[in-house]
Amino acid sequence: MKILLLADIHANWPALNAISETCDHCVFLGDAVDYATNPAPCIEWCMDRVDTCVRGNHDHSVAQRVVVSPGGMFRRLAAGMRPVHYERLNDDHLTWLAEMPVTQHVTLGNHSFLFVHATPRDPMDEYIANGRMGEPAPDLQFLKEQWQSRLEHVDVDFVCVGHTHVPMDLQLDGCRVLNPGSVGQPRDGDWRASYAIIEDGEVTFHRVEYDVEETIRDIQTAGVSEEIVEKASLVLKSGGNPHHAGK
Repeated sequence: MKILLLADIHANWPALNAISETCDHCVFLGDAVDYATNPAPCIEWCMDRVDTCVRGNHDHSVAQRVVVSPGGMFRRLAAGMRPVHYERLNDDHLTWLAEMPVTQHVTLGNHSFLFVHATPRDPMDEYIANGRMGEPAPDLQFLKEQWQSRLEHVDVDFVCVGHTHVPMDLQLDGCRVLNPGSVGQPRDGDWRASYAIIEDGEVTFHRVEYDVEETIRDIQTAGVSEEIVEKASLVLKSGGNPHHAGK
């Protein structure tokens, strides 16, 4: 069985549309929206093609019309894009975002999976850093300890997450934790869309080039401020901005 893992699309349609993998089962690990200005086709792609999905913190925030709290650059980006989202999304889109489950336990082929956006302890919001651009690389043993403590009552072969926008493959006692990285806004210094494949238990990570200028043009013509356009362009072209705070 070939499983396609996607996460953190963030309204970047050219990035998502560049992924042409065929699969037996498509998994989306949350955050279809915010940070760019083309959420509708991203949601519709997921509605048509995703077999298993979980809700991300941005999906929840957009669906529930939560006001973005003040913070670092990424919070400002989300706040700047949000009015465009409400112009471009209809009730069906918002309902899909709101009704995605927060966690999913699934058996696919010969393996058991837990799918969440963030961590099993806090499925939508908890952030365990695993190496964003401009930040010190996390100590591997510390990272393993952090994840092991979140898996005390989890009995599956794979835990698959998103949220950090950085690919990760972490073998723990009795469980493997995977993050496919971000489709629409990578933060590991590589601007290309990121995803992962699990095929008969074997894991591979993939990057694909896309027309990042098309994404930027859509942001420019969507009516957001020049400051937001500039910051979004920097993040998209660099694969993450080292001069930021927040997420």
